[in-house]
Amino acid sequence: MKFTELSLPGLWLIEPAVYEDPRGYFMESYRESFFTEHIGSVHFVQDNESKSTYGVLRGLHAQSGQHAQAKLVRALMGTVLDVVVDMRRDSPTFGRYEAVELSDRNKRQLFVPRGFYHGFVVLSPEAIFSYKVDNVYNKASEVSLNHADPRLNIEWPVAAADRILSPKDLEAPGFDAAYVFDLPVHD
Repeated sequence: MKFTELSLPGLWLIEPAVYEDPRGYFMESYRESFFTEHIGSVHFVQDNESKSTYGVLRGLHAQSGQHAQAKLVRALMGTVLDVVVDMRRDSPTFGRYEAVELSDRNKRQLFVPRGFYHGFVVLSPEAIFSYKVDNVYNKASEVSLNHADPRLNIEWPVAAADRILSPKDLEAPGFDAAYVFDLPVHD
């Protein structure tokens, strides 16, 4: 596995070694010792999966307070543009975003630390998206950030008219009204 820290502190791209032959392929999608060596100790407690069609945009979401979550995300089928926004108050990259294409073809994964809002838009006809989290979901602690806030200036590859969002995501607060995390930023 190859681990690369991206431009936002604590955000890691993970690229597994994929072994292919005429039968198909084999890869390790997670090994705790490799993960701990590069990123640190994270105890994942819940796996989630969603299926979506082209243009579905899920996000930007996070869990607040004691229910904050770190995530390890990947696309099991199809292609998504995965987007995270650093909302850790004391981070040197506060308010900046990073976007990474995840697909069943490139097999990439993204580790998103606590203190980030997360979302993705589906670029293929369908996508199955999977993520591990280190804290159980708590509805009362769910917070959102408007994906189209001009301050973020996120370059979504799906036209606004073609995006499919939940009512909750359409009504998400903008950057200035969003929940901000008071979490340490580790180098």
